[in-house]
Amino acid sequence: MEKSLVYFAKLSPLTSLPGTEAAHQLVVCVRNKCTAEEALNVLRELPNPLREGDASTAHTTYNPLKIDVFVQTLLNLGSKSISHSFAAISKFHYVFKILAESEEAQICVLRNVWELWQRHSQVVCVLVDKMLKTQIVECSAVATWLFSKEMAPYFTHGYVWEILHLTIDKMNKHVSKLSKELQEAREALARDDSSSSDSEDENGSKKKKDQFKPTEEAVERMEERLEMAHTDQKRLFLIVFQRFIMILSEHLVRADTDARDPHTHWYRATLARLRQVFLLHHEQVQKYSSTLETLLFTQDLDPHILDVFHQFLALTA
Repeated sequence: MEKSLVYFAKLSPLTSLPGTEAAHQLVVCVRNKCTAEEALNVLRELPNPLREGDASTAHTTYNPLKIDVFVQTLLNLGSKSISHSFAAISKFHYVFKILAESEEAQICVLRNVWELWQRHSQVVCVLVDKMLKTQIVECSAVATWLFSKEMAPYFTHGYVWEILHLTIDKMNKHVSKLSKELQEAREALARDDSSSSDSEDENGSKKKKDQFKPTEEAVERMEERLEMAHTDQKRLFLIVFQRFIMILSEHLVRADTDARDPHTHWYRATLARLRQVFLLHHEQVQKYSSTLETLLFTQDLDPHILDVFHQFLALTA
């Protein structure tokens, strides 16, 4: 395993690894029970390696060195137990949100979590779940990270799929919650409209019903939030299925170029995982089947990949 910034921060301050001095300072700062703003001040002067000599990244929205130093230092200090890690994440939640505004930055956060804890995969699962719940990272960032080249060597490991499914479940529950809240608000608004001219009965039942009276403007805002959630859900599934198609198609091209049998254990296992995503989340995926057919599962795909999609359509017809 490549040694992290935290490891080097334990060495002499004379070491030339970028960010080492800031990591030293942050360790002292956190142990002295600093505030989130004080932690940010420690990171403030760190240079952005993405901006060095590349005009195309002059306006980049995140600094990977700040994220490296902060995430690895903080989680290393909180590595005594999951409770310590959760407490550290909660206390410095504001710093996470400042450093990880973009999807690229969130992927950088996830990479640092993985670098620090990859020998303990269940800890990675728990921390990613915590970061999803606290909205430090978005579902789309987690999916993109899981299908990245850095994670390719671990692609067949069960915990990768555990993280993927908990990510999809998180999105599905979010959409379901917003949908339920909107339905209840609409019913309350309709109830209020239909009973506005009625007099209150002796038991005060009307008063109880009128305890929750959403306005039309509030319902409209809820509709907008639900629409945005559906957009995010669709994007998540597009990312997941697009990445499946890309890695499977690349495998087939390499096998054809090298004149090898493409039907390896990896290929069969990955097809099975693709099928599993369809089956476990069929209710949600079905809503976007037309979009998937138009954009991703087109007729020029390898028949084995396309068959998985057609089997899904047949089951949900």
